[in-house]
Amino acid sequence: MGIFRQRRDEEGLLRLYYASDVHGSDVCWRKFLNAAQHYECSTLIMGGDLIGKALVPIVRSNGTYTAWVVGGERHASSAEDLDELESAIRMNGFYPLHTTPEEHQAMRDDASVRERMFARAIAEDLERWVDLAEERLAATGVQLYVMPGNDDPWSIDEVLEQSPVILPCDGRVVDVRSHEMLSCGFSNPTPWNSPRELSEDELYGKLRALAERVESPETAIFNLHVPPFDSGLDTAMELDEELRPVLKSGRPNEIPVGSAAVRQLIEEFQPALALHGHIHESRGITRIGRTVAINPGSDYNGGRLEGCVVDLAADGVKNFKLVSG
Repeated sequence: MGIFRQRRDEEGLLRLYYASDVHGSDVCWRKFLNAAQHYECSTLIMGGDLIGKALVPIVRSNGTYTAWVVGGERHASSAEDLDELESAIRMNGFYPLHTTPEEHQAMRDDASVRERMFARAIAEDLERWVDLAEERLAATGVQLYVMPGNDDPWSIDEVLEQSPVILPCDGRVVDVRSHEMLSCGFSNPTPWNSPRELSEDELYGKLRALAERVESPETAIFNLHVPPFDSGLDTAMELDEELRPVLKSGRPNEIPVGSAAVRQLIEEFQPALALHGHIHESRGITRIGRTVAINPGSDYNGGRLEGCVVDLAADGVKNFKLVSG
Protein backbone atom coordinates (compact mmCIF):
# COMPACT_ATOMS: atom_id res chain seq x y z
CA MET A 1 0.00 0.00 0.00
CA GLY A 2 1.44 3.40 -1.01
CA ILE A 3 1.73 6.24 1.48
CA PHE A 4 -0.93 8.29 -0.29
CA ARG A 5 -3.39 5.42 -0.33
CA GLN A 6 -2.71 4.78 3.35
CA ARG A 7 -3.35 8.46 4.14
CA ARG A 8 -6.61 8.41 2.17
CA ASP A 9 -7.77 5.31 4.01
CA GLU A 10 -6.93 6.88 7.38
CA GLU A 11 -8.89 10.00 6.42
CA GLY A 12 -11.90 7.91 5.38
CA LEU A 13 -11.53 8.86 1.71
CA LEU A 14 -12.56 6.16 -0.77
CA ARG A 15 -10.79 6.15 -4.12
CA LEU A 16 -12.48 4.03 -6.76
CA TYR A 17 -11.83 3.24 -10.40
CA TYR A 18 -14.79 2.64 -12.71
CA ALA A 19 -14.92 1.29 -16.27
CA SER A 20 -17.56 -0.36 -18.43
CA ASP A 21 -18.22 -1.96 -21.81
CA VAL A 22 -15.02 -3.96 -22.36
CA HIS A 23 -16.90 -6.43 -24.61
CA GLY A 24 -14.49 -9.33 -24.39
CA SER A 25 -11.27 -7.32 -24.77
CA ASP A 26 -8.49 -9.17 -22.97
CA VAL A 27 -6.29 -6.09 -23.05
CA CYS A 28 -8.94 -3.90 -21.42
CA TRP A 29 -9.68 -6.46 -18.68
CA ARG A 30 -6.00 -6.68 -17.78
CA LYS A 31 -5.71 -2.89 -17.71
CA PHE A 32 -8.80 -2.72 -15.54
CA LEU A 33 -7.27 -5.06 -12.96
CA ASN A 34 -3.98 -3.15 -13.08
CA ALA A 35 -5.79 0.15 -12.44
CA ALA A 36 -6.03 -0.59 -8.71
CA GLN A 37 -2.26 -0.36 -8.30
CA HIS A 38 -1.70 2.30 -10.97
CA TYR A 39 -4.19 4.78 -9.49
CA GLU A 40 -3.82 3.56 -5.89
CA CYS A 41 -7.50 2.62 -5.68
CA SER A 42 -9.03 0.45 -2.99
CA THR A 43 -12.09 -0.36 -5.13
CA LEU A 44 -12.65 -1.41 -8.75
CA ILE A 45 -16.12 -1.31 -10.31
CA MET A 46 -16.90 -2.88 -13.68
CA GLY A 47 -20.22 -1.55 -14.96
CA GLY A 48 -21.31 -4.22 -17.43
CA ASP A 49 -21.15 -5.48 -21.00
CA LEU A 50 -18.31 -7.91 -20.37
CA ILE A 51 -18.92 -10.29 -23.22
CA GLY A 52 -17.45 -10.11 -26.73
CA LYS A 53 -19.43 -9.83 -29.92
CA ALA A 54 -18.30 -12.74 -32.06
CA LEU A 55 -16.62 -16.12 -32.33
CA VAL A 56 -13.63 -16.59 -34.66
CA PRO A 57 -12.90 -20.22 -35.62
CA ILE A 58 -9.24 -21.18 -35.92
CA VAL A 59 -9.27 -24.15 -38.30
CA ARG A 60 -6.58 -26.83 -37.92
CA SER A 61 -5.54 -28.58 -41.13
CA ASN A 62 -2.24 -30.30 -42.06
CA GLY A 63 -0.33 -28.62 -39.23
CA THR A 64 -1.49 -25.11 -40.16
CA TYR A 65 -4.01 -22.88 -38.36
CA THR A 66 -6.20 -20.53 -40.39
CA ALA A 67 -8.58 -17.80 -39.22
CA TRP A 68 -10.40 -14.86 -40.74
CA VAL A 69 -9.48 -11.82 -38.65
CA VAL A 70 -10.76 -8.27 -39.26
CA GLY A 71 -11.35 -8.73 -42.97
CA GLY A 72 -8.31 -10.84 -43.80
CA GLU A 73 -7.21 -14.46 -43.71
CA ARG A 74 -4.34 -15.16 -41.32
CA HIS A 75 -2.24 -18.30 -40.89
CA ALA A 76 -0.12 -19.76 -38.10
CA SER A 77 2.25 -22.70 -38.25
CA SER A 78 4.14 -22.42 -34.94
CA ALA A 79 3.15 -22.01 -31.28
CA GLU A 80 4.43 -18.43 -31.38
CA ASP A 81 2.40 -17.62 -34.50
CA LEU A 82 -0.66 -19.20 -32.91
CA ASP A 83 -0.30 -17.07 -29.76
CA GLU A 84 -0.08 -13.95 -31.93
CA LEU A 85 -3.15 -15.01 -33.90
CA GLU A 86 -5.19 -15.59 -30.73
CA SER A 87 -4.04 -12.24 -29.31
CA ALA A 88 -5.11 -10.46 -32.50
CA ILE A 89 -8.56 -12.05 -32.23
CA ARG A 90 -8.94 -11.15 -28.55
CA MET A 91 -7.71 -7.60 -29.17
CA ASN A 92 -10.98 -6.94 -31.02
CA GLY A 93 -13.14 -8.46 -28.29
CA PHE A 94 -13.69 -11.71 -30.24
CA TYR A 95 -13.28 -15.30 -29.04
CA PRO A 96 -10.80 -17.68 -30.71
CA LEU A 97 -12.13 -21.24 -31.07
CA HIS A 98 -9.99 -24.14 -32.28
CA THR A 99 -11.88 -26.39 -34.71
CA THR A 100 -11.36 -29.04 -37.34
CA PRO A 101 -12.55 -28.39 -40.92
CA GLU A 102 -15.52 -30.70 -40.23
CA GLU A 103 -16.48 -28.82 -37.05
CA HIS A 104 -16.13 -25.51 -38.86
CA GLN A 105 -18.47 -26.68 -41.60
CA ALA A 106 -20.99 -27.89 -39.01
CA MET A 107 -20.94 -24.43 -37.42
CA ARG A 108 -21.58 -22.81 -40.80
CA ASP A 109 -24.47 -25.15 -41.54
CA ASP A 110 -26.24 -25.26 -38.17
CA ALA A 111 -27.14 -22.21 -36.07
CA SER A 112 -27.62 -24.36 -32.96
CA VAL A 113 -24.03 -25.61 -33.24
CA ARG A 114 -22.78 -22.03 -33.54
CA GLU A 115 -24.78 -20.98 -30.48
CA ARG A 116 -23.49 -23.90 -28.43
CA MET A 117 -19.88 -23.20 -29.42
CA PHE A 118 -20.27 -19.49 -28.69
CA ALA A 119 -21.71 -20.19 -25.22
CA ARG A 120 -18.78 -22.52 -24.48
CA ALA A 121 -16.24 -19.94 -25.62
CA ILE A 122 -17.86 -17.23 -23.48
CA ALA A 123 -17.81 -19.40 -20.36
CA GLU A 124 -14.21 -20.51 -20.87
CA ASP A 125 -12.95 -16.99 -21.48
CA LEU A 126 -14.84 -15.49 -18.55
CA GLU A 127 -13.49 -18.21 -16.26
CA ARG A 128 -10.00 -17.27 -17.45
CA TRP A 129 -10.74 -13.62 -16.62
CA VAL A 130 -11.93 -14.63 -13.15
CA ASP A 131 -8.74 -16.64 -12.60
CA LEU A 132 -6.68 -13.61 -13.61
CA ALA A 133 -8.57 -11.39 -11.18
CA GLU A 134 -7.91 -13.86 -8.38
CA GLU A 135 -4.22 -13.98 -9.29
CA ARG A 136 -3.87 -10.18 -9.39
CA LEU A 137 -6.09 -9.10 -6.49
CA ALA A 138 -6.50 -11.95 -3.99
CA ALA A 139 -3.88 -10.67 -1.51
CA THR A 140 -4.26 -6.92 -2.12
CA GLY A 141 -7.39 -6.03 -0.16
CA VAL A 142 -8.85 -4.41 -3.27
CA GLN A 143 -12.63 -4.77 -3.61
CA LEU A 144 -13.72 -5.87 -7.10
CA TYR A 145 -17.37 -5.28 -7.99
CA VAL A 146 -18.63 -6.64 -11.32
CA MET A 147 -22.09 -6.64 -12.86
CA PRO A 148 -23.42 -7.72 -16.27
CA GLY A 149 -24.77 -5.17 -18.72
CA ASN A 150 -27.73 -5.31 -21.08
CA ASP A 151 -25.71 -7.11 -23.79
CA ASP A 152 -24.50 -9.90 -21.50
CA PRO A 153 -26.15 -13.35 -21.62
CA TRP A 154 -27.66 -14.76 -18.44
CA SER A 155 -25.18 -17.64 -18.49
CA ILE A 156 -22.38 -15.45 -17.12
CA ASP A 157 -24.09 -14.71 -13.80
CA GLU A 158 -23.22 -18.10 -12.33
CA VAL A 159 -19.54 -17.69 -13.25
CA LEU A 160 -19.41 -14.32 -11.49
CA GLU A 161 -21.24 -15.62 -8.42
CA GLN A 162 -18.80 -18.49 -7.94
CA SER A 163 -15.65 -16.35 -7.85
CA PRO A 164 -14.02 -15.87 -4.41
CA VAL A 165 -12.63 -12.46 -5.39
CA ILE A 166 -15.43 -10.91 -7.48
CA LEU A 167 -18.25 -9.23 -5.57
CA PRO A 168 -21.39 -9.49 -7.73
CA CYS A 169 -23.62 -6.46 -7.25
CA ASP A 170 -26.32 -6.43 -9.95
CA GLY A 171 -29.80 -5.91 -8.53
CA ARG A 172 -28.43 -5.31 -5.04
CA VAL A 173 -27.54 -2.62 -2.55
CA VAL A 174 -24.08 -3.35 -1.14
CA ASP A 175 -21.62 -1.54 1.10
CA VAL A 176 -18.53 -0.16 -0.63
CA ARG A 177 -16.37 0.76 2.34
CA SER A 178 -18.54 3.40 4.06
CA HIS A 179 -20.82 4.07 1.07
CA GLU A 180 -23.90 2.22 -0.12
CA MET A 181 -23.95 1.23 -3.80
CA LEU A 182 -27.05 0.43 -5.82
CA SER A 183 -26.40 -1.46 -9.07
CA CYS A 184 -28.48 -2.36 -12.10
CA GLY A 185 -27.25 -3.70 -15.46
CA PHE A 186 -30.57 -3.44 -17.30
CA SER A 187 -31.25 -0.83 -19.97
CA ASN A 188 -34.30 0.75 -21.53
CA PRO A 189 -35.25 -0.78 -24.94
CA THR A 190 -32.56 -0.73 -27.65
CA PRO A 191 -32.69 -1.44 -31.41
CA TRP A 192 -30.79 -4.69 -30.80
CA ASN A 193 -33.26 -6.36 -28.42
CA SER A 194 -30.47 -7.34 -26.03
CA PRO A 195 -30.94 -9.88 -23.20
CA ARG A 196 -31.46 -7.41 -20.34
CA GLU A 197 -33.92 -4.74 -21.39
CA LEU A 198 -37.05 -3.35 -19.73
CA SER A 199 -39.64 -0.76 -20.63
CA GLU A 200 -39.10 2.59 -18.94
CA ASP A 201 -41.94 1.91 -16.50
CA GLU A 202 -40.58 -1.53 -15.61
CA LEU A 203 -37.05 -0.18 -15.26
CA TYR A 204 -38.20 2.63 -12.99
CA GLY A 205 -40.11 0.18 -10.80
CA LYS A 206 -37.03 -2.04 -10.47
CA LEU A 207 -34.75 0.90 -9.69
CA ARG A 208 -37.18 2.51 -7.28
CA ALA A 209 -37.48 -0.69 -5.27
CA LEU A 210 -33.69 -0.82 -4.95
CA ALA A 211 -33.34 2.87 -4.11
CA GLU A 212 -35.84 2.61 -1.27
CA ARG A 213 -33.41 0.22 0.42
CA VAL A 214 -30.65 2.86 0.42
CA GLU A 215 -30.42 4.46 3.86
CA SER A 216 -28.25 7.47 2.93
CA PRO A 217 -28.70 8.46 -0.74
CA GLU A 218 -26.68 11.65 -0.24
CA THR A 219 -23.49 9.58 0.19
CA ALA A 220 -24.46 6.65 -2.05
CA ILE A 221 -23.19 5.41 -5.42
CA PHE A 222 -25.76 4.57 -8.09
CA ASN A 223 -24.04 2.13 -10.47
CA LEU A 224 -26.48 2.11 -13.39
CA HIS A 225 -25.35 0.71 -16.73
CA VAL A 226 -27.59 2.93 -18.83
CA PRO A 227 -27.08 6.71 -18.52
CA PRO A 228 -29.86 9.22 -17.78
CA PHE A 229 -31.85 10.59 -20.69
CA ASP A 230 -30.72 13.87 -22.27
CA SER A 231 -27.80 14.23 -19.89
CA GLY A 232 -24.99 14.59 -22.42
CA LEU A 233 -23.86 11.12 -21.37
CA ASP A 234 -26.29 9.35 -23.71
CA THR A 235 -25.76 10.88 -27.15
CA ALA A 236 -25.66 8.42 -30.05
CA MET A 237 -26.47 8.22 -33.75
CA GLU A 238 -30.14 7.93 -34.60
CA LEU A 239 -30.91 4.68 -36.45
CA ASP A 240 -33.75 3.76 -38.76
CA GLU A 241 -35.73 0.50 -38.66
CA GLU A 242 -32.98 -1.28 -40.61
CA LEU A 243 -30.31 -0.03 -38.15
CA ARG A 244 -28.84 2.42 -40.63
CA PRO A 245 -27.74 5.90 -39.48
CA VAL A 246 -30.32 8.61 -40.06
CA LEU A 247 -28.75 11.47 -42.00
CA LYS A 248 -29.63 15.14 -41.73
CA SER A 249 -27.88 17.65 -43.97
CA GLY A 250 -25.68 14.75 -45.08
CA ARG A 251 -24.47 13.96 -41.58
CA PRO A 252 -25.48 11.34 -38.99
CA ASN A 253 -28.13 12.75 -36.68
CA GLU A 254 -27.28 12.48 -32.99
CA ILE A 255 -30.00 12.07 -30.37
CA PRO A 256 -30.25 11.25 -26.63
CA VAL A 257 -30.93 7.53 -26.12
CA GLY A 258 -30.54 7.13 -22.37
CA SER A 259 -33.21 6.19 -19.86
CA ALA A 260 -35.92 8.52 -18.59
CA ALA A 261 -36.37 6.15 -15.64
CA VAL A 262 -32.71 6.51 -14.65
CA ARG A 263 -32.94 10.29 -14.90
CA GLN A 264 -36.07 10.39 -12.77
CA LEU A 265 -34.46 8.18 -10.13
CA ILE A 266 -31.35 10.37 -9.92
CA GLU A 267 -33.42 13.55 -9.72
CA GLU A 268 -35.54 12.10 -6.92
CA PHE A 269 -32.83 10.48 -4.77
CA GLN A 270 -29.82 12.70 -5.58
CA PRO A 271 -27.01 10.20 -4.86
CA ALA A 272 -23.50 11.55 -4.42
CA LEU A 273 -22.24 9.69 -7.50
CA ALA A 274 -23.85 8.04 -10.53
CA LEU A 275 -21.73 5.74 -12.71
CA HIS A 276 -22.81 4.80 -16.24
CA GLY A 277 -21.65 3.13 -19.48
CA HIS A 278 -23.69 1.68 -22.38
CA ILE A 279 -23.20 4.60 -24.81
CA HIS A 280 -19.56 4.17 -25.81
CA GLU A 281 -19.20 7.42 -27.73
CA SER A 282 -20.70 9.67 -25.05
CA ARG A 283 -17.76 10.05 -22.68
CA GLY A 284 -18.24 12.82 -20.17
CA ILE A 285 -19.07 14.17 -16.72
CA THR A 286 -22.12 16.20 -15.74
CA ARG A 287 -24.22 17.14 -12.72
CA ILE A 288 -27.86 16.39 -12.17
CA GLY A 289 -28.72 18.48 -9.16
CA ARG A 290 -26.07 17.62 -6.58
CA THR A 291 -25.23 14.27 -8.24
CA VAL A 292 -21.96 13.88 -10.14
CA ALA A 293 -22.79 11.62 -13.11
CA ILE A 294 -20.03 10.01 -15.17
CA ASN A 295 -19.83 7.95 -18.36
CA PRO A 296 -16.16 7.18 -19.13
CA GLY A 297 -17.05 5.84 -22.60
CA SER A 298 -15.44 2.84 -24.27
CA ASP A 299 -12.78 2.19 -26.90
CA TYR A 300 -12.47 -1.55 -26.30
CA ASN A 301 -11.95 -2.51 -29.96
CA GLY A 302 -8.82 -0.36 -30.03
CA GLY A 303 -7.45 -2.01 -26.88
CA ARG A 304 -7.76 1.29 -25.01
CA LEU A 305 -9.43 1.31 -21.60
CA GLU A 306 -11.48 4.39 -20.78
CA GLY A 307 -12.23 4.90 -17.10
CA CYS A 308 -12.65 7.35 -14.27
CA VAL A 309 -11.07 7.82 -10.86
CA VAL A 310 -13.27 9.21 -8.10
CA ASP A 311 -12.48 10.21 -4.52
CA LEU A 312 -15.46 9.94 -2.16
CA ALA A 313 -15.56 11.37 1.35
CA ALA A 314 -18.21 10.93 4.01
CA ASP A 315 -20.00 14.05 2.77
CA GLY A 316 -19.81 13.31 -0.98
CA VAL A 317 -17.57 13.47 -4.04
CA LYS A 318 -14.27 15.30 -3.53
CA ASN A 319 -12.40 14.68 -6.78
CA PHE A 320 -13.14 13.03 -10.12
CA LYS A 321 -11.20 12.60 -13.34
CA LEU A 322 -11.59 10.79 -16.65
CA VAL A 323 -8.53 8.69 -17.48
CA SER A 324 -7.39 6.59 -20.46
CA GLY A 325 -4.76 3.96 -20.97
